[in-house]
Amino acid sequence: MLTRRTLLTLTAASPILASEVFRTSAVMAGTPKGVVVMAKQIDDLVSGFDPAEAYEITNLEVVPNLYRGLVSPDLADNTKVVGDLAESWTVSEDGTIFVFKLKTDARFASGKAVTAEDAAFSFQRAIKLDKQPAFILAQFGYTKGNVDDLIKATDDTTLVMKLPTAVAPSFLLFCLTAPIGGVVEKATALAHEVDGDMGNGWLKVHSAGAGGYQMVEWVASDHVTLDANPHSGKPDQPRRIFIRHVPDPSAQLLMLQKGDADIARNLTPDLLKKARADKDLTVVSSGQAVSVYVTMNQSMPELQKTQVHQAIKWAIDYDGIAMNITPNMYSVAQGFLPPGLPGGMTDRLFKKDVAKAKQLLAEAGFANGFEVTMDVPSSAPYADIGQAVQADLADIGIKVTLVSGEMRQVMTKSRKRGHQLALLPWGTDYFDPYSNSQAFCENPDDSDDGKLRLMAWRSHYVDKELNDMSLAASKERDNTKRMAMYREMQLKFAERAPFAMLLQKIASAVMGKGVSGFVIGPQTGFTQYADIRKA
Repeated sequence: MLTRRTLLTLTAASPILASEVFRTSAVMAGTPKGVVVMAKQIDDLVSGFDPAEAYEITNLEVVPNLYRGLVSPDLADNTKVVGDLAESWTVSEDGTIFVFKLKTDARFASGKAVTAEDAAFSFQRAIKLDKQPAFILAQFGYTKGNVDDLIKATDDTTLVMKLPTAVAPSFLLFCLTAPIGGVVEKATALAHEVDGDMGNGWLKVHSAGAGGYQMVEWVASDHVTLDANPHSGKPDQPRRIFIRHVPDPSAQLLMLQKGDADIARNLTPDLLKKARADKDLTVVSSGQAVSVYVTMNQSMPELQKTQVHQAIKWAIDYDGIAMNITPNMYSVAQGFLPPGLPGGMTDRLFKKDVAKAKQLLAEAGFANGFEVTMDVPSSAPYADIGQAVQADLADIGIKVTLVSGEMRQVMTKSRKRGHQLALLPWGTDYFDPYSNSQAFCENPDDSDDGKLRLMAWRSHYVDKELNDMSLAASKERDNTKRMAMYREMQLKFAERAPFAMLLQKIASAVMGKGVSGFVIGPQTGFTQYADIRKA
């Protein structure tokens, strides 16, 4: 007989074998004590868990549980940051020098103290590796050539960050709350260095942080296993987090009801309704800074005209999707800054208007429509949203062929600019509006060698006015003026950009009987697994 004791032995000896165990029906009802089993769609994972490279929604949640940064979002007021590894900080009058004083009690999973040298190494390393999220730090003027001089530890507890040009202090601080701001243990990373990669290959599937957990194993589209950091200072935290890829929401609920999972993360509206009616289950929800949008690749001639962008936006039945497919799961949000983010837009700029959309198509020279493909994630609710958009566009003469795949396949294709249309989610990197304006409006170099490879670049969208407005807003230190700039930018974006912003995520999780403490925040990185408790 397979007992919980046997399961604990198996998971400790071989997480891969544990995954096989969870695939069978032999698992006894009730997960092991001290182990939290989370059923979740994690097929978006591509880049792994190195904070210098992690850049999908799933690892943007996991990485902050492996690493701590100098500062973190204030859970009581998401417009502010609070110290994490940093006890305090000061900013020079001209806004170009930040001095952080580190706490002395933080420990890496190795047991060694976190030092300012580890922090300096982590930021220098991120710039030198130059992976996808490096732009978050590079935008302040850091380069491979200057970062060692501009970011330095002056002693074990003092880190000095000099900026080539002044910025709004809150802008830099919010950027440091992103996963790329996670502090890596220098000695461990360099001990696993291969061919000058500063440990990047090893850290994709391991960890060297001071967060509540340490990485045990990641198997793509299968599972992620984390074990507690014994030096985290949180003795009551669950000793193991097992995140199992369960693409079917119905299977997630069944696992929860049978006791084979403690938390389910992707229940559809009808399943959430059932969960709320079950006295043994607890549902928690929060609006998140995650948008769902349709992107139109400007390399395709039929998608290049502004009238086509407008036609697609006026063809979509936003309310129908939100009410019939994603009630209490996603709500309509038509700006690149969703409600909840500073500058978030609540305006309803578009609604389904077939006659108007057809007229716009005719003005663009496509009175009879055209054919196009749309890449769509196969998981819920994206597959159903994709079918709804397909039907809406058919009403105006655009014949859409859906190309379905795992989330990571759709994301990888769009990152290589191989899509025509694509339906995708985007989660903000840090809680400042520039994270999204930069992603959707800036594309200073559209060549294949361009450094800023975000949404605009991926769809070959170049708009110098929006590009310059985004840069200017990032430097504006008067917050009232800054928010007005973002509003103007979003209205221009809605008028002409090749992106149809559809929905904002309302993240929900369902906890099983006796489980508590799982909190969903307005950003994926707000969720701390160490706070989960099991009776």
